[in-house]
Amino acid sequence: MELITNVHQGWRYLMDELSDPRTRDWPLMSSPFPTIGISLCYAYFVKVLGPRLMENRKPFELRKVLIVYNFLQVLFSTWLFYEACVSGWLAGYSLRCQPVDYSRSPMAMRMASGCWWYYFSKFTEFFDTVFFVMRKRYDQVSTLHVIHHGIMPASVWWGVKFTPGGHSSFFGLLNTFVHIIMYAYYMLAAMGPKVQKYLWWKKYLTVLQMIQFILVMGHAFQLLIWNECNYPIAFAYFIGAHAVMFYFLFSNFYKQAYTVRKQAKKEKAEQMALTNGNLESVPNKNIANGHAAGNGKPDFYQTLDKTMEDSYSTTRHRAYVGFGSN
Repeated sequence: MELITNVHQGWRYLMDELSDPRTRDWPLMSSPFPTIGISLCYAYFVKVLGPRLMENRKPFELRKVLIVYNFLQVLFSTWLFYEACVSGWLAGYSLRCQPVDYSRSPMAMRMASGCWWYYFSKFTEFFDTVFFVMRKRYDQVSTLHVIHHGIMPASVWWGVKFTPGGHSSFFGLLNTFVHIIMYAYYMLAAMGPKVQKYLWWKKYLTVLQMIQFILVMGHAFQLLIWNECNYPIAFAYFIGAHAVMFYFLFSNFYKQAYTVRKQAKKEKAEQMALTNGNLESVPNKNIANGHAAGNGKPDFYQTLDKTMEDSYSTTRHRAYVGFGSN
């Protein structure tokens, strides 16, 4: 009982005395457990319940819904990025070491408010996965996708609770900028084939994500060497560790999606070319034999008539399949 009492008192001291009093009474800020609960419900829905509900249903199209949703996410991310700039990162924040302003000045409160809205945006991003499930795009509901979306609300919660602003908000600055580009891409992709043919830069979104995490790593871990502003060092470890984890997850995704898959596609094309070459070598044997048919024509000419027709049909088939696989 004494151990439980000590743990409870320590927890209350952490939540009530060490946290930022400005954000204490804001929605979902009293305890991390509601946020963790929502994230667990999200993971259960997109991995278990959602696919069960869609099992005997046709996939929803949602094209117009996706266009509107992604457009709103672009606007939301743009506003968050703007707020991070004008309330801190273009208003005197230091890249080297930036303490949190815990005052109730208009600028400090604006930064704290922006941090809470950034936290809230992590819940709106759950709809990315919900729409995948509704469209039965289960291949998109990968482990990386679910971990990335599921862990972010709980991670950002601690920042809003204890350090809403200062050094750690650099991650939000970069992340909202990346999301402007990412959701713009998704919006354009939802507009159909006429627009999709111009979206050759899809893989560079993943590269941009990885660059983001490298910058966050460097920005966070520099405090381990020189923390002149006395920023809470625990958050340097916390944010840096998240950046390392996400970097390797996205790096592995990039290798699987754009390196391994490209190599497999190349090998398949080479195998198909080899197989086609063997099939098309049949008429050459007829040329070599040169046996005459009953109508006075060599077998070659009879075979050539049929082979040319089959070859045309086969070529059309290959062209169609090749087009559809791009």
